[in-house]
Amino acid sequence: MAICTYNARTLASEAAIEDLMMQADKIKYDVIGLTETRRRHPLNAVYETGEQLFLGTCDSRGVGGVGVLVNTSMAKNIDSFEQLTTRIGRLRMRRCGPTQL
Repeated sequence: MAICTYNARTLASEAAIEDLMMQADKIKYDVIGLTETRRRHPLNAVYETGEQLFLGTCDSRGVGGVGVLVNTSMAKNIDSFEQLTTRIGRLRMRRCGPTQL
């Protein structure tokens, strides 16, 4: 599994989200953790490609905000995304493949 990070500096506009998606297309990733999204309203989006984007909110000063971008092959394993604070998010995924005890 390839987990990456991206310091967005803002994902408040559609143009910024489009830039994120173009940057993600250039690399191989399973999950990209997003920081400093600075959004006032949460966003949960599923794209035609199958990628899923979850964005939480920032604080009242416009600081913080976290999210994740999950690629098409891993999206089917998403259980939930929860923003715990303006700086910490939690992505829960179901295991894919056999589990050994």
